[in-house]
Amino acid sequence: MSLGNTNWVLRASLPLNSFPAQSGKTTGVGDLNVFAAYLIDIGNPAVSFGVGPQLTAPTGSTDGSGSKKWSAGIANVLFNASSPIFQYGYLLTWQASFAGDSDAKDVNIGAFQPFLFYQLGRGTYLRSAPIMTYDFESDGYNVPIGLGIGQVFKKKDITYNVFVEPQYSVASKGPGQAKWQIFAGFNTQF
Repeated sequence: MSLGNTNWVLRASLPLNSFPAQSGKTTGVGDLNVFAAYLIDIGNPAVSFGVGPQLTAPTGSTDGSGSKKWSAGIANVLFNASSPIFQYGYLLTWQASFAGDSDAKDVNIGAFQPFLFYQLGRGTYLRSAPIMTYDFESDGYNVPIGLGIGQVFKKKDITYNVFVEPQYSVASKGPGQAKWQIFAGFNTQF
């Protein structure tokens, strides 16, 4: 998006989480995360590089699906679309809690999400975009790898993107870290 003479990437995410619990499975809406990265002109219109603030609101609907804390931090994004067949980049974020439920654990987490996309044609693509996390509060971490498939299609002026990506954790430490997970999503762009 453009604000005056500046260009930005704005992303809002509201996850639906489902994970094992003592009584079976817990499913619920997670915390709302929004970041806005100011795009820096690096001289190549096919490459986007930006940095900016992020904010997470405690919108988790069930115990365990959210942090119960307001958090703020920084986001850095790179996306290289120079090739029509293969695109790559990353999203690097850090955030720490500043308000919220005083009984809830403080948030101080970094995340690195490399992304690789290989276009198969007609809007179908292979993808890998695992989110690697490090918890500075507990020294816990999770390093998944994944391979998935997605489909992009357009209706009127809106572009839709649906994908599914199974992921396996090659390294993890701490309670509640998933060994296997399925990263699935539905994005819209307009």
